[in-house]
Amino acid sequence: MHFENKTVIISGASRGIGKAIGLRLAGLGANIVVTGKTTSPHAKLPGTIQSAAQEMIDIGAQAIALHMDVRFEDQVQQVIDQTIEHFGKIDILVNNASAISLTPVEHTPMKRFDLMHQVNARGTFLMSKLCIPHLRKSDNPHILMLSPPLHMDPKWFGPHLAYTMSKYGMSMCVLGLAEELQQDGIAVNALWPKTTIATAAVQNLLGGDQIMKMSRSPQIVADAAAILLEHQNQTLHGRFLLDEELLALKGITDLDKYAIDPSSPLMTDLFLDS
Repeated sequence: MHFENKTVIISGASRGIGKAIGLRLAGLGANIVVTGKTTSPHAKLPGTIQSAAQEMIDIGAQAIALHMDVRFEDQVQQVIDQTIEHFGKIDILVNNASAISLTPVEHTPMKRFDLMHQVNARGTFLMSKLCIPHLRKSDNPHILMLSPPLHMDPKWFGPHLAYTMSKYGMSMCVLGLAEELQQDGIAVNALWPKTTIATAAVQNLLGGDQIMKMSRSPQIVADAAAILLEHQNQTLHGRFLLDEELLALKGITDLDKYAIDPSSPLMTDLFLDS
């Protein structure tokens, strides 16, 4: 198995897309470091870093749960140190942690603005920065951002400027790191879903049951991530890739199994033209 004995750090992996990627790679033999803030059950946010790690252990993988708020450098450094102590190396970093608020400028509290930028853009920068020295030692290192393609269309800025700036900050990390790390052999790419994904954010913040019915399961992103991360020696590098196109590389074009409600039309995700 390509991922056997590879060590993967995933930010925001207690639920949703981060957890799905962890389970997929765990099933392919990877060692998973589940990081996030949720250590106690939450009424509206099912799952904790411990329960996510246990699910990976239950399928025969090695996994550890490490508390981390990606906004704080000391916590990020501690997670990296503990990962090296436990597994001895880092092969893959998945920058998945994200904060969202789809509000116009006048209705965006600066506290929420700061949170999105600290988690999305700064957190991605920080995690990548501190993992680079260890990734250089891997035989096939990857950094993966769960962030959108960069389209400078005003329609993506007007309705939710603060969120767009923060997510595009993650995508700009892809551009910059891909250029900076090319000589180091570290592949850097972005992955984004073609349609909305059924996550807690969609359920609780972005439209509830109706939008959930028009979404796909996080498994489609996890399957696409596995295809991307198995590529060797920067054969994919500095790219902004969609889940559907990665699955197509493997000849997977029937995507009905990922639909939450196959009878409902799908909703194209943010930052993409339908």
